[in-house]
Amino acid sequence: MRQVDVFNGDADGLCALHQLRLALPAAAELVTGVKRDIKLLDRVNAGAGEQVSVFDISLDSNRGGLMRLLEAGASVEYFDHHHAGEIPQHRNLVAHIDLSAGVCSSMLVDRCLAGQYRPWAIAAAFGDNLAASARAMAAAAGLAGPQTEKLERLGEYLNYNSYGDSLADLHFHPADLYGEIKPYADPFVFIAESEAFPRLAAGFHDDMLQADTLRPLREDACCAAYMLPDAPWARRVSGIFANRLANSSPARAHAVFTLNRYGEYTVSVRAPIANPQGADTLCLMFDTGGGRTAAAGINRLPAGEMDRFLASFKEQFGK
Repeated sequence: MRQVDVFNGDADGLCALHQLRLALPAAAELVTGVKRDIKLLDRVNAGAGEQVSVFDISLDSNRGGLMRLLEAGASVEYFDHHHAGEIPQHRNLVAHIDLSAGVCSSMLVDRCLAGQYRPWAIAAAFGDNLAASARAMAAAAGLAGPQTEKLERLGEYLNYNSYGDSLADLHFHPADLYGEIKPYADPFVFIAESEAFPRLAAGFHDDMLQADTLRPLREDACCAAYMLPDAPWARRVSGIFANRLANSSPARAHAVFTLNRYGEYTVSVRAPIANPQGADTLCLMFDTGGGRTAAAGINRLPAGEMDRFLASFKEQFGK
């Protein structure tokens, strides 16, 4: 049976796919891209007798592609935690959708597998900036502090690799990075033995040194906004930088702007960790916006919409 695996190129998409394929090996065709490349089902053709597995991309953003596949007779299994809208009721669809703030797609796969490859789900949760969920899982699994810290770094580095304006900005194409982790059932062995891990670590630390020099565009007790320069390193760190800001000031919301190849802005939004709600509500006010309650974004914000965004950002989180 033909198998197509469709996954977000970030830590959560990678680790969700990896867990399922460790448990259920399949020679699958891979469809993926940079983190913001989420309308991936538009690139998939499948029909009767063929299986499509989807990891960590919004069902609502892929509704047209999903319905086309279902009506063509393909069987689709869907794991996601982003804004979904109405979930279709179709005999060919198995949907594992949970929009709770402390849940990521890898945790949904982990549930289905009864924790068989839980360390990978923990790494994914750290990568998605769900540190409380990740640490709770690590404690329940009996992991020591240094082990948990290794998984935190792994998740952060895998997630860091997914951010860019195009695949050329990334250290690894996400499909190639999946190829690097695929042989490793144990993430600690991957950390110790792979060539990919130290390469990601070196790139991450070099880029973050530059990010640490940035100062806010606007800042008050409730909200802060940052503008990143037009450079590959800035595009690579945009999401991780937003996570770092959120963790350092948990009572404040953050927005990070990065100039993209269209002459517009890519925006990363983080709701306050102390009240992780409203990021998706804000971003859905704008074309190409979406995400989840705690963390969301806008793929293409026109420069003329900047003031409107900042006013809406303040209104959403400044109460």
